[in-house]
Amino acid sequence: MPTSTTARPPSPPRPEPAPTAHTPLEDAFALLIGTSLCALGVLLLQAAGLVTGQTAGLGVLLSYLTPYGFPVWFFVLNLPFYALGWIQLGPRFVVKTAIAVTLVSVFVRLLPDVVTIQASPWVAAPISGALIGMGLLAVFRHGASLGGVGILALWLQEQSGIRAGWVQLGFDLGLFAAALLALPFQLVTASAIGAVIVNLIVAVNHRGDRYIGR
Repeated sequence: MPTSTTARPPSPPRPEPAPTAHTPLEDAFALLIGTSLCALGVLLLQAAGLVTGQTAGLGVLLSYLTPYGFPVWFFVLNLPFYALGWIQLGPRFVVKTAIAVTLVSVFVRLLPDVVTIQASPWVAAPISGALIGMGLLAVFRHGASLGGVGILALWLQEQSGIRAGWVQLGFDLGLFAAALLALPFQLVTASAIGAVIVNLIVAVNHRGDRYIGR
């Protein structure tokens, strides 16, 4: 004779633990590592006569065309974007970003004294793209950027859901069009490969539906 059983109600889903904020020490470590990778990527680009995207790429291009080096241009170009970051993303974000921008400028100025790089453009482009992309990812995930287009891209991602990598890619297309006026076609082509790698790394890994640490 069948025995009647009472169905057990389904267990309620366990709430996901709230994300833990990064500590100041974790932020400092990540910014040091991220900016070091970006600076090394910039040195590799300059050694091969290449450019990259975003504000850093504009700084590299202007360093080829003027007497002023990348550290000066990179620092100055970022200044106007701090106002947007302060209003839209908060003073904490801007302070971290200003620190990151300053670190990259200092590292690019000092590293040539201890590091010598020679590389083919076709080798330098993908390696520098990977270095800069991973460096940017570390900086982004700790509530900062490298200023300029990065601030605009992160703001648009938070406001409208447009991925930061795609915003930066649109800016890069305009930058490389301008670079064609100053650099040989093959160097711009190699540079574009590196920029695509940078933006793919950011677009795939820095997403609101995945981990974005602050």
